[in-house]
Amino acid sequence: MDWTDLLRALHVLGACVLIGTGFGIAFFMSMAHRSGKPEVVAHTASVVVFADMAFTATAAIAQPITGWLLMQAIGWHYEETWLILSFGLYVFIGFFWLPVIFIQTQMRNEAQNSVRTKMPLSARYKRLYRLWLVCGVPAFLAILMLLWLMVNRPLISF
Repeated sequence: MDWTDLLRALHVLGACVLIGTGFGIAFFMSMAHRSGKPEVVAHTASVVVFADMAFTATAAIAQPITGWLLMQAIGWHYEETWLILSFGLYVFIGFFWLPVIFIQTQMRNEAQNSVRTKMPLSARYKRLYRLWLVCGVPAFLAILMLLWLMVNRPLISF
């Protein structure tokens, strides 16, 4: 395996981690929310906050690094349209994902408070969940578009 193959493998692995953790987090948080049980939501949200920081954040930092190194190794020019679109989508995803980290933490805290006080999930928790969805859906759809661009590298002209 040469340097380019290693970079490509790391870049693809990073994309898999981003998409896999994104989908997994969305699934488990949604299932926990549907239960309506503060204990389930508090536990799931605690795991989700950890997973987002341990896996998603690590991959999100590694992706532009491996992508840039891969561009250099292969000789792709940063002005290629599919790369420009990829950069734009990555920034778009970041604008939606960064608030999600804060929102998930607040959702966890609200659910833990509900457990401590033996109260149902608060109205604030429910507002946070809706906001979490509003931020998460466009980010996840954008990452799927980004994956498509990465795999297909289409020749696009404006």
